[in-house]
Amino acid sequence: MTKPEILAPAGNFEKLKSAVAFGADAVYLAGISFGMRSAAGNFTAEELPLAAKYCHERGVKLYVTVNTMPRTNEYERLEAHLKTLEAAGVDALIISDLGVFMTAKEVVPNMTLHVSTQASVVSARTCAEWYKLGAKRIILARELSLDEIKEIRAKIPKELELEAFVHGSMCVAYSGRCLLSNYLTGRDANRGACAQPCRWEYKMYTAEIEEVKRKDERLVMIEEGGETFTFSSRDLCMIEHIPELAESGLSCLKIEGRMKSACYVGAVTNAYRMALDSYFSDPAGYVYDEKWLDELESVCHRQYCTGFFFGETVDTAKVCAQPGYIKEQAALGVCVGYDSERQLAHFTQKNKFSAGEAVELLVPGKTAVSFKADKIYGEKGEEIESTPHPMMKFSIHVPFPVPEQSILRYAKS
Repeated sequence: MTKPEILAPAGNFEKLKSAVAFGADAVYLAGISFGMRSAAGNFTAEELPLAAKYCHERGVKLYVTVNTMPRTNEYERLEAHLKTLEAAGVDALIISDLGVFMTAKEVVPNMTLHVSTQASVVSARTCAEWYKLGAKRIILARELSLDEIKEIRAKIPKELELEAFVHGSMCVAYSGRCLLSNYLTGRDANRGACAQPCRWEYKMYTAEIEEVKRKDERLVMIEEGGETFTFSSRDLCMIEHIPELAESGLSCLKIEGRMKSACYVGAVTNAYRMALDSYFSDPAGYVYDEKWLDELESVCHRQYCTGFFFGETVDTAKVCAQPGYIKEQAALGVCVGYDSERQLAHFTQKNKFSAGEAVELLVPGKTAVSFKADKIYGEKGEEIESTPHPMMKFSIHVPFPVPEQSILRYAKS
């Protein structure tokens, strides 16, 4: 077996730093155009080379999404964008549209190209054809089972890499090709502007549904065989199935979440890093640690499931049984330095907390450690009662080294 890469999301520079610190082998992000998450912070032309430099100095690869489907009049601007990405030094482009793919081959011929999950690749034949066109990696459609992935792996060139999403939000539409956002809000999900109406709260009437904030816009709800089909998918979580993923032939395990917080990115990346490293250190003696799932339960998510990996007859991509998100533990601060002589960890504030409260610290490569923050110190070293101001600097005593980007949060109740 070849150890798969862990690929983490970065909606902005803060999230990129968190992904890198907590063990990502590669990070994926978007520029300010032609990416499928236009509401994420994303990266300007000036930030892209800085992001590439930051990653490469730490041995991490950087992939950029160019996975919308541009109209004819956008191709001139697309070509300029591709040249900007090449100049920034990114390692690969993630592309879903054939026209964009062929344009990239012409405009940036030395660039590595990955085929996006938006291309809905579900067969070995399609993988082989993309490979002939120059693709190095295929990001498989979420609708495939592990058995189907193994079959594809066995029938394609060994040089062609396979990637699959293993954690995060799933779309109710096939391979994310949804028109609901466009229909309800005029925001086109296939051009990066999804309003995520599948996550809104709806009320059911006799044969109609109503989104609670749009009471004058009822939609007809169709029933088939006594079942009513609603929108919001559960979140994908494969942390309990690392051996199966490793043995499937996947080259990369991908985490969804460019719209999530930096603390989310750090905690999720950390859990998969620990699990994957544990398995490959001793496959025969591998023991699953429930604390990894505890970490994933600590972040903002919907109910978890295993998607389509084990076939549609098992607990697959079911819709949520409850509306809304399961909220994450509040992050209190992110570490910006550690004074080993005085055993003081320095933080930038995320949320207010007070001296004497139970907190926990998440550092890369470990599960969270709980303790009581008996004293808090301000930026000038003075003792303070709490941390009330956004982004303020503060310090607490921690009797072990704390790496930068480590996350301080409230302890689990």
